[in-house]
Amino acid sequence: MSSVRAVSTGPDILPALAEVDVAPSVRGKFIFVGDDKLYVRGVTYGTFRPDADGHEYPALAIVERDFARMAACGVNAVRVYTVPPPWLLDSAVGLLADRRDGLDQLEAVVRAGVRACRGHPAVLCYAIGNEIPAPIVRWHGRRRMAGYIERLYRAAKAEDPTALVTYVNYPSSEYLQLPFLDLVCFNAYLESQERFAAYLARLQNIAGDRPLIMSEIGLDSLRHGEGTQAEVLEGQVRTAFASGCAGAFVYAWTDEWYRTGEDVDDWAFGLTRRDRRPKKALAAVRKAFAEVPFPQDRPCPRISVVVCTYNGGRVIRDCLEGLRKLDYPDFEVIVVDDGSTDNTAAVLSEYDVRVITTENRGLSNARNTGMEAVTGEIVAYLDDDAFPDPHWLTYLSATFCSTAHAAVGGPNIGPPDDGWFAESVGNAPGNPAHVLVSDREAEHIPGCNMAVRKAALQAVGGFDPQFRVAGDDVDLCWRLRERGETLGFSPAAMVWHHRRNSVRAFWKQQVGYGRSEALLERKWPEKYNVAGHAGWSGRIYGQGLARALFRPSRIYYGTWGSAPFQRLCEPPGGGLLSLPLMPEWYLVIVALLALSALGALWTPLLFALPVAACAVALLLAQAGVSAARASFASASRSSAAERFRLRGLTAFLHLLQPLARLRGRLAGGLTPWRRGRPYGLVFPRPRTLRVWTERWQAHEERLRSLKAALRAGHATVQSGGEYDRWDLEIRGGMFGGTRVLMAVEEHGHGTQLVRLRTWPRCSLMGVALTVVLAALSTAAAIDPSWPASVILGTAALLPGVRMGTECAASLAAIRRALGESGFESVR
Repeated sequence: MSSVRAVSTGPDILPALAEVDVAPSVRGKFIFVGDDKLYVRGVTYGTFRPDADGHEYPALAIVERDFARMAACGVNAVRVYTVPPPWLLDSAVGLLADRRDGLDQLEAVVRAGVRACRGHPAVLCYAIGNEIPAPIVRWHGRRRMAGYIERLYRAAKAEDPTALVTYVNYPSSEYLQLPFLDLVCFNAYLESQERFAAYLARLQNIAGDRPLIMSEIGLDSLRHGEGTQAEVLEGQVRTAFASGCAGAFVYAWTDEWYRTGEDVDDWAFGLTRRDRRPKKALAAVRKAFAEVPFPQDRPCPRISVVVCTYNGGRVIRDCLEGLRKLDYPDFEVIVVDDGSTDNTAAVLSEYDVRVITTENRGLSNARNTGMEAVTGEIVAYLDDDAFPDPHWLTYLSATFCSTAHAAVGGPNIGPPDDGWFAESVGNAPGNPAHVLVSDREAEHIPGCNMAVRKAALQAVGGFDPQFRVAGDDVDLCWRLRERGETLGFSPAAMVWHHRRNSVRAFWKQQVGYGRSEALLERKWPEKYNVAGHAGWSGRIYGQGLARALFRPSRIYYGTWGSAPFQRLCEPPGGGLLSLPLMPEWYLVIVALLALSALGALWTPLLFALPVAACAVALLLAQAGVSAARASFASASRSSAAERFRLRGLTAFLHLLQPLARLRGRLAGGLTPWRRGRPYGLVFPRPRTLRVWTERWQAHEERLRSLKAALRAGHATVQSGGEYDRWDLEIRGGMFGGTRVLMAVEEHGHGTQLVRLRTWPRCSLMGVALTVVLAALSTAAAIDPSWPASVILGTAALLPGVRMGTECAASLAAIRRALGESGFESVR
């Protein structure tokens, strides 16, 4: 009997039926044993009625016979629910924690269980809990319960630092945030394959860069029939692995089940009956396990991998080695050398890849050169400082074949052996991150891991050559979506992406990103807000994102905590308290310090000094909180000294990154005072326009034509969202703009009366500046020896005047656009 590697899941465990000499490890979205990826193909085993001596497992002969049949069916892991005796450790490992014990006693039980199993070749992973009931979690609160679980996690790690540790969750307490776990395990029973696949996509986004294992999936054959059970289980297994799961456990091996002091005979989830006679589901699961992660006869479209490099000799070797290990039947590799002057050419000559050498023309031109040379129907772009998982193309092609997406991306994860500095950079803001509008559809996918259908890429003209360093991927995604295409995201199509390894390299990267933002804002002004920041409609994923000090979130419990799927709902954006990590916050601090310096001339201006001090303190606190949260998962596995070093450097990078972005944005012309062309002066008030037309148009078409006319007149136009009571917003500048609401009345024979209501939208910045200057002028009036009150009082009128001119510009743009859209009269 071969040794068994087991994964413990709290009061339960998952053992793998394969002889293994190397301890398993987590690498990104998957589990590896040495250099081999381990797809966990498991079943659950037990719990069983104790015998007269209190033994909680069948006799040794029965266990060995069961495990031998499991191995013959392709099962390599078994999940058991109680601590096995020593003779069973050679086949499985478990960890039992009585839920009635206090936390101290529970920690002692965890330590004792891990200590007993430590170093045994059967142990794959320990779990320190399984489906803590949702009412109990709700009673204690998610933060306190997460603290309890973390305490047990640390207890297990203290006994066996190299072991993998997890907790098995389920949909009713999905909102538990446990970033310290080595991998994510969920029990989920969903009969519908469509709903199961949708929920797996959500769980993958919850898991982030960690492996996801479905620790229980199954169906009751007693109620649904053995035929339906076989069909559903085969579909669930295939869906789980196709969705990028690192493993799945079918519940259960046998119908024999004992719980809470009695045999359970009104459920039949087993692949075999109580007497171990197989059901139809056993053959179905065996067939599905044999074809993990995808069937051999799956469609495999030809994919062309394009790597663009400029002086990448230091890192491109890892990229080419990773491409050499790809497990995909039909692909080619094209490397575009964009005028490198280092040893890149010498490194490329060592590999059997097609190399195209050009003069240095920038990243977008290099990517277009690769696009023109490919022979595949899909073009997969990979950065020279990234290398793929062996199944990268497999998961990309599977997503393309099952959807109509024009482009598909996946996660980019920092290699674990890059060192502590690169790990800190990975926890800092500014790294390439994907933006999702749903669990499976993206708004943006980074160019370091982006695959595009060649036809769709050519239809939009490829990449825009003006983006020489960065921003080309954002521009391409926006153009594809504007054309009506969709973007997909495959959580398992992962690449390892080296982070910058020095402060200088990180600074240079972020300055380049800032310049690219300026180019994007000039090309896509409607995508940016008044402050010059992109307004994503989706959610940005990735480590190191800026977080507010106090960001409210709500948990959807359902009435009286009855919802079967209870999730954490966070508001979009970070609110006012996320401002400290915006690049312009440094300009605010400098302005406050300069104002306080003028206090030598006029004492009341010294009020700005404590305000500046508060701003600096808030900035430092924000960086500290964001760094601690971003590096929590990695720091939780380190010593105290390593945690201090990691979080200190991460906090410093949180301060440095927005400063570098500000440097690049200012150099590119993306300044807070960049816009606003005065057009007359009007008092900002609501207005109503009435337009008669005999050229009939649908309401949506008329709005689209109005928007197009406004854009043609170089106006910055945004469309209202699903919850907005306005249709269009025309920005005049920093201080104001105009919103438009349209209603169309039908008067027969194609005649329409179009009503447009416009009203000003004064920015918070303009209102705040007006109030501050007015308050200063009032304070200055107390000191008649200095004419500050007149100067500041006049200055207080300037934002209002500016708002008026900007509203006038917006209103004039609307009138021009209406005339250009073919309206006969405007009143």
